[in-house]
Amino acid sequence: MADPHQLFHDTSSAHGPGGYPVHRTPGGLGYASPSQPAFLADPVSNMAVAYGSSLAAHGKELVDRNDWEVQYQQDVPVAPRFDINAPDLYIPAMAFITYILVAGLALGTQDRFSPDLLGLQASSALAWLTVEVLAILLSLYLVTVNTDLTTIDLLAFSGYKYVGMIGGVVTGLLFGRTGYYLVLGWCCVAIFVFMIRTLRLKILSEVAAEGVLVRGARNQLRMYLTMAIAAAQPLFMYWLTFHLVR
Repeated sequence: MADPHQLFHDTSSAHGPGGYPVHRTPGGLGYASPSQPAFLADPVSNMAVAYGSSLAAHGKELVDRNDWEVQYQQDVPVAPRFDINAPDLYIPAMAFITYILVAGLALGTQDRFSPDLLGLQASSALAWLTVEVLAILLSLYLVTVNTDLTTIDLLAFSGYKYVGMIGGVVTGLLFGRTGYYLVLGWCCVAIFVFMIRTLRLKILSEVAAEGVLVRGARNQLRMYLTMAIAAAQPLFMYWLTFHLVR
């Protein structure tokens, strides 16, 4: 007698392909050989696996195609709300404000909080950011780099380090200096790689149009400049946070 809960009539033979006995799954669908797990015989599982593989491949292709490249429309960068790779000041501004608040929290937990000290912390961080951006602009001028980098772009790129600084200080408050060094070290490596891969597209973009001799000399200077800018980020991250964790 047919199973009243079975959705489809059984039209298969007593053996599946290859002569293996049919092993019914709980839903009454498909078969599995003795060496095959039962859940792999479910068409829904097979479909999910295939869809997951396709989705992963599509995601990798999307990342490879759009990673670290800003989209342009009529030689003008697309607005940040339409391009996730476009630099904007929202994250740096929010991270800077949050860093000041976290610094106040850290000073308060150490009984060192005062409005004057918090104001000094904020003005010091802002002054170092200004010096950093001005130094980068001067270096680009001295190396004669013709790039579309603007002051706003440099503020955005330099301001991303405050996200890692927040993570380091908060971890230090929770787990001590060991947690601080682990998280801050990881964030320093991340911001270093980010700055290298971002700035090389901007600073080295005009090298291909120059002569071989000029290209070699200027390319070396620009690479040194790119690495110097990237290496400065971990130094600033440590300098502005090490005194907040005891």
